[in-house]
Parts: sequence; C-alpha cells; structure tokens
Amino acid sequence: MKLKVTLLSVFTTIGITAQNIQNNPGSNHGNKFEQLGTILPTPNIYRTASGSPGNGYWQNKADYDIKAYLDEDKRNLKGSETITYYNNSPDDLDYLWLQLDENEQSTVKKADYASSSTLPSSTSDQQLKTTDLPVKDNGYGVTLEKVTDASGAPLSYTVNKTMMRIDLPKALKKGEKIVLTIDWNYNIPNRIKMGGRGGYENFAEDGNDLYTITQWYPRMCVYSDFHGWQNHQFTGRGEFALVFGNFKVSMNVPADHIVGGTGECRNYDQVLTSDQLARYRKAETASEPVEIVTFDEAKKAEKNHSKQRKTWIFEAHDVRDFAWTASRKFVWDGMRVVIPENNNKVMAMSFYPKEAYGLYRKFSTKAVAHTIKTYSEFTIPYPYPVAQSVEAANGMEYPMICFNFGRTEKDGTYSEGTKNGMIGVVIHEVGHNFFPMIINSDERQWTWMDEGLNTFTEYLTEEKWDNKFPSKRGPAWTIVDYMKLPKNQLEPIMSNSENIVQFGPNAYSKPATGLNILRETIMGRELFDKAFKTYAKRWAFKHPEPADFFRTMEDASGEDLDWFWRGWFYGTDPVDIAIDKVTVATPDMDLPPKETKELQYTVEKPLQNSFEDISKIKNREDKNISFYVDKDKEAQDFYYRYDRGQEKVDASKQYTFKAEGNSALDNKEKEKFKNITAYQIDFTNKGGLVMPIILEFTFEDGSKLYDKSSAQIWRLNEQQVSKTYYFDKKLKSIQLDPMRETADIDTSNNFWSFDGSNAQISKFQLFKQKQGAGTTRGASNGRVNPMQAAGGK
Repeated sequence: MKLKVTLLSVFTTIGITAQNIQNNPGSNHGNKFEQLGTILPTPNIYRTASGSPGNGYWQNKADYDIKAYLDEDKRNLKGSETITYYNNSPDDLDYLWLQLDENEQSTVKKADYASSSTLPSSTSDQQLKTTDLPVKDNGYGVTLEKVTDASGAPLSYTVNKTMMRIDLPKALKKGEKIVLTIDWNYNIPNRIKMGGRGGYENFAEDGNDLYTITQWYPRMCVYSDFHGWQNHQFTGRGEFALVFGNFKVSMNVPADHIVGGTGECRNYDQVLTSDQLARYRKAETASEPVEIVTFDEAKKAEKNHSKQRKTWIFEAHDVRDFAWTASRKFVWDGMRVVIPENNNKVMAMSFYPKEAYGLYRKFSTKAVAHTIKTYSEFTIPYPYPVAQSVEAANGMEYPMICFNFGRTEKDGTYSEGTKNGMIGVVIHEVGHNFFPMIINSDERQWTWMDEGLNTFTEYLTEEKWDNKFPSKRGPAWTIVDYMKLPKNQLEPIMSNSENIVQFGPNAYSKPATGLNILRETIMGRELFDKAFKTYAKRWAFKHPEPADFFRTMEDASGEDLDWFWRGWFYGTDPVDIAIDKVTVATPDMDLPPKETKELQYTVEKPLQNSFEDISKIKNREDKNISFYVDKDKEAQDFYYRYDRGQEKVDASKQYTFKAEGNSALDNKEKEKFKNITAYQIDFTNKGGLVMPIILEFTFEDGSKLYDKSSAQIWRLNEQQVSKTYYFDKKLKSIQLDPMRETADIDTSNNFWSFDGSNAQISKFQLFKQKQGAGTTRGASNGRVNPMQAAGGK
C-alpha cells in the first residue's frame, strides 16, 4: 500500500549513547554478533575457510563382494564378504576398524550405554525378562566364523562391543590397498518386538515374514582427516559413518521371495517369471506405476512356502552402504522418472504387502518420483539408477532403498492422517538418498547434519507435493512449544547424538526450522538456494563436517551468519521480542527562524594534548627524525600555520565562518506536513536470541504496511532497541512478526493497539534546514572542527 508520505523517514535508534549505557549498566555488550572464531576448526589443506574441500582433501574407499544366504526356517542370515580397502590417506594404518552393528541386539555384546531407570507402576512379563541378573545371552549379535587376508591367512582381530579392530601384519601405507575376507552369521531379530532398524516382521494371519536386512554385514568405519577412525559405539541412536565404494551382492533366498535392494538387479531374467519380466520392461518406460508383481500374485504366493532357492544379484556403484528386503508377500510396482538436470532415467519402485495396498499403490511410487525430482532442484541431480520405497511398518533409509510405514485398515480404508503420514515418511526416507547417502555426513556424531537438512528439504518437497500439506517440521511456528521449554530440558543442536534428550525436536525440527527461517526471513530464497546447492555440490560423495556447511552458506551468499549459527545451533535461547512502548508525536511547525551568523575565531595558539606522552618526547630527541611540513597546505589551511618551531602565525588574526541558521516552514510546507505523525517503538529482547524485527502496521483507514529490519539492528545493544517511523496516516495497531516466521515463543507481547485515542500525543519540532557550503555543523569552546567546517563527517 503506497501512502502519500509512506515513510518520510525510517530509522533505528539503537540505544548505545553514553546516557543509555549509564542507565543500563551491564546490559551490553554480549557476543551474539561476534565471529565464531576458534569455535570452528582451523582451515587447512583438507578443508578450506570457504567451506569447500581443500586441494589436499582425501577419503578412503571400500569395495564389497558379498554372498548372503537367508535361512527362513531358522531366521538366520549367513554371509561371506570380500572387502578391498584403499588407503588414500597420508597416514600408514597399523589396524582397521569395522562396525558390527548387529551386536547391539545382543544382551552381552551391545555397547550398553546405561540410562537412569525408575520403578514403574506396572510392567510386562516380557520386560521383566530383560532385568535378569546376571545378564543372559539372548543369542543375537554377530558370530564371526573367519577373518583372513587375500591368501587365506588368518588375521588377528579384537571385538569391542559393536566395533571390531583388525590388526594388520604390516602397515597399510598411503596409496596401498588390502583385501580381507570375513565369514559370519547372525540370528535375525524380530524388529517389531525387539526394535532396531533391521530384522523380520511376522504376519501371523498368513504365516509369512517380511525381512528388512540392514546393518547386516561387517562394515568399514570412516578414517578421515577430521576425526581419524570414527569408531564410536553403536547404541541404536546415533547412526552411521560409512565409506563410499562399489558393491556386488548375491542374495540366496526362498524361490518365492521377491527381493529389492540397493542398486540394480543384474539377473531379473533368471529370477522373475516371463510375465513379471515383461511388466518390468513396460515399467521402464511408463509414466504411471505398473504392477510388476501384481496384487493377486502376491496373495497367491502367501499361501505356498517354497523350499526351492533363487539367487538375486545386485550391483551398486559409489554408494556408502547396501540394504535389501525379501518377502513372498510383496506387491511390486515401478515407473520411469527422468531427472531434468542430468537427464538421468531412474526406476522409481515400491514393494509392499497387501496390508498396505490401498495406500502404496496410489501414492508410494509417485511420491518416490516426486521426491528425487524435487530434491534434485534444491541440491544436486539425483545420480543413481534406482529409488525404492518398501512398506515395513517403520522408517529407515539406505542408498536407493528405504523402509516406510503406511497400512490401511483391514477393509482398505485409511484416515487422512495415515495418508499424510505415509507420504511424509516416504518423502523423508527417499530424501535421505541426498542427506547423508550422497552428502555423506557423520551421523554418529552429528544427527542434525543428515536429519535436520533432510527434514528441511522434505518440507520444501511436501510443499511442492501439496501446498496445503500439514507439515509438522519446518515452519517456524511448529517449533515454539519446544523452544519455550525450561533451559534444563534443552540442548544445543551442536550436541552429540547420544547426549540429546529431546531427539526429534533437537535433531530434526529445530535445524529444519532454522534453515527455513534463513531462507524465508533472513537471507531470502535466491541467496539461500544458491548457497544450499553450493554446499550439496561441493560435498557430494564426500564427508562434510558442520564447519563446512556453515562456511559454505556464508561464502556462497555473502551473508555473515555467524550470529545465527551461534544462537540457533550452539545456543538454547528462544526468540521472544516484545513491544514495550510506543511514543507518539506530531510536528510543531511554528518555530521562530534562526538567523545566519558570521562566526569569528582567533588563532591563539596551537592545540596540544594536556600531557606529553613518551613517544613525542623521544621523537623530538631523535636527531634522525625530520618532521613533515606541507608547504602547499600551509598556504590554504590555518592549522598548518600554527607554530611548528619553524615560523610564527599572527595570533591576532581572525578567521570568519558563515553559519547557516534554520528557518520556519512556509504555509505550503506546513500544509504538506500537517498530517505527519511520528511513532517511536521500543523493543526488548526477552528471549535472548536475536532475530529480524518484522512489523505490520494497520492504519485507521484499514490500509496496511509491512517493514522488516535485519537482525543486525541488535548488534550494538542486544537487549533493547527502538525504531522511529513517520506516517501521514494515523496508526490503529502494530503487529510484531505477523506471519509467525521467527519462532517467537510469546506472541502476547507482539501487539500494540492505539484504540483511537491521541490524548497523550506529544510534539516534535519540524523546521526547514538550509543547506549551504561552509555551514558549520558544530563548534566547541570557540574552536571549529576543520572537517565539520568543510562539510565532512
């Protein structure tokens, strides 16, 4: 809305005058706008100050050739793997660390991070079994059968809970590789009863299992420039730090099982029926999902438990992990989706039991396709040939495959909440292909770097799926309940995964919300999107750390965001900005004019400090120092004709300056400004976290006006600031943060109403100021400042 004099002047009173400081002792100054400095690691040849990988950046690699045997009767998985590990680091490695994640399911092999416990009011017999002392071995966890080198010679190893160290007979030097062979097996846990990410789910009605085989093979730990060996124990909370490589995996399963896995199947012609293979070929060019294994075929397969076997062979390149699924219950559909940015033709596919058919057949594969296309817009083009969603009653992510929930009622109906929850989790888990499967952060240390960044991009993707999608994480207002919790219930985002109490809000919601605030409110979409894509491009198929993200976002945008990282990621302060007071004033335009004066000054003697410091004394005594005299300036500037010990200036000579006065407004000018009203708005930062000040003005005629001041308004006083506005309309009300975009935890102090009363309006003087050369801006003690006399600042 354009006003006749919309904003004659909009300026900020920061409140950092000497009087203000005296009135607010200790109120200023904190460190909210100081640079992160030594909080971030020192840049080096591996990671630069700009946030990009340095010219010395390196990372190791591991290739896997795995053969797996699924014993459905015993619910046991047997495996044999050959690992080729490449040492690209500058260091000699005396030993290697591998992860044995299945040990977390064992009562005696797990990491066993103890937690406080209290006496419950009731408990189950199953829970009581877990309290037996001494602890009994439940039979789960990895059983190692053989660990050898390429020649078959045994290698010495030590298992420490969920980690295994292999001691090498000689150091693995820079540029060398080593080949290892490991045979193992483990009992597959019931993941519905025992929890965890992998295992089986039993469907009692038809007597079938659905297997999600994850964290199932001994996996190389990351050895990096930043951390060395990332061998922190797996407790079930902090997820994974993994090495990129190539995989070839053979899965021997019952012949009536359908298998989906990371990468591409190389022998569909051997494991599918001719009809299924024909449907798969059709799906490769289809723009709508095609059932490759039909609903009727899946129901029929449930009734027969084949004792025959089939081997499915998968290959995947440039991935950090491999997961797979198997069941005779699966309906399987797929379609082709093209990623415009790189013209990559991807098979989007879904696997689901009949219990999820009513939802998954309609939405899953389409959501997969939508996700990889949308994430490609905001990050990097999706590089893999496959993207898959598997209904498995819970959510978890792996390269090119993920496990989600979404079952209907027995009659095939479902609620709107179940539908939206299913679509949201598919988007989230498929989105993890980008964070951390490609932009490969250390999940064991920093959950927010994959969950938070992914949840933010999930929010963008949900919006493009349905503009009215009821997203629960991302919008600023959704984080308020968490932010207003007592400080002793909060941790900074920059906390290790194992030490977070409010895990979902801290690692998912708050970082996602912070990024959305950056995009919408602080940086703007253009700057943010460019910086975010730059981060994704720089660190695709690499191992970024938090500083790499923070630095890249600033480097690519030109925005100093250290204040935001400091407050939102390293702190626990909430946003609570309050309107404390509004002062209203109208102009007093009947001022008597001030006449122009001729000001005369006499040069009495040179201005000198009252105390001669030691430098001046030593300089005069030093015969090697000659003092500068500017002959040209002597001729035009009386200050250079002071007594410098070389010539005298006539002390009786007077110097004249013309000081322009102020004149009163004429009638035309008075008419122009008669309706102007000034409003000084005083704000207090009650929460501690600085944010932009966003205002909505509503005028008496119903019109509105919006104004936003950047967060830097708080840089000189982090507790109190003021802003003054001049309008030619009367205000009815002022609303702070009208769109709830800063996560302000108390909106009760964000509104000011004038109630139509102007009884307390005061006056401010309004005059016409003459502007002319030589106008004196100020004088002190009869002497003029030459910069002011010249009109300088």
